[in-house]
Amino acid sequence: MNTLKIIKYQLQDVIRSRWIIFYTLFFWLITDALFRFGGSGEHVILSLMNVVLIVIPLVSIVLGAMYLYNSREYIELLLSQPITRSSLFSGLYAGLTIPLASGFALGILVPFAYHGGLTSEAAAGVLFLVFVGILLTVVFTALAFSIALRFEDKIKGLGLSLVLWLFFAVIYDGLILFIIFLFSYYPLQNPVIALTMLNPVDLARILLMLNFDISALMGFTGAVFQRFFGSGFGMAVSLGVMLLWLAIPLSVAFRVFLRKDF
Repeated sequence: MNTLKIIKYQLQDVIRSRWIIFYTLFFWLITDALFRFGGSGEHVILSLMNVVLIVIPLVSIVLGAMYLYNSREYIELLLSQPITRSSLFSGLYAGLTIPLASGFALGILVPFAYHGGLTSEAAAGVLFLVFVGILLTVVFTALAFSIALRFEDKIKGLGLSLVLWLFFAVIYDGLILFIIFLFSYYPLQNPVIALTMLNPVDLARILLMLNFDISALMGFTGAVFQRFFGSGFGMAVSLGVMLLWLAIPLSVAFRVFLRKDF
């Protein structure tokens, strides 16, 4: 049994569970409603940004952890077969990220297509939004795998996943603002840039802001990032650090998976 066969089975299993259908419908209905309430393509994209930055990390990290916890018996069964652990890990990870990324992309792109958004100037913007959403999906699914493989207890793993999402999505920006207030008499540009790189949600937000050049919505961290790096180089740096956010948790999860006694 190779990786492609595992991915095929995982895709069939995910589709049968129907949660991916609800996930797709959620973005579909939100996007369609924004168009029907009089939004143009660019306005809809701006409105979708906050939804993408909050919902995708939450769904990816929680469903990713639940998926792995619920697959323990299946993993034990496959490990008794002539299959390498690296192939099994790749199949499990791809079998979850592909449906999540595809469901999100379809939920955004289909309403844009029948509302005429893909034939307008907003086409490049919505494609970039989908790209950033997929990046968040693979990053937070990797984080979910590293948590679920590290902690045997399901409640503890799911709780940590929720806390990590809450920290990145809500608490982290408040901590940065507190640090800026506390050390307001000191030059903070470099520390703020370093702190921003430690949050994948912030990096995704900055990627979107730099792409759309929305200076008024960037906030302090985004403005510092743009001023320090510029739009083009800033996007390259943000994308590079996001890829590190994918590579590091995924490599940690893979190492744990190779040594783990199921």
